[in-house]
Amino acid sequence: MKALNNLVLRRTSTYFAGIALSVFFFERGFDLATDTFFRSYNKGKLWDDIKDKYEQ
Repeated sequence: MKALNNLVLRRTSTYFAGIALSVFFFERGFDLATDTFFRSYNKGKLWDDIKDKYEQ
């Protein structure tokens, strides 16, 4: 905990940068996880799965 305090929490600019990076990576991970869940839950019903039947 002391190392975290010395590296990130001591200055406002590094604290803000740490929060911004954490939010960015959380958002990317959450988006990937929910998209993967949606695609697996709706497999066979999405356009990517059925487009071969309708394209000429």
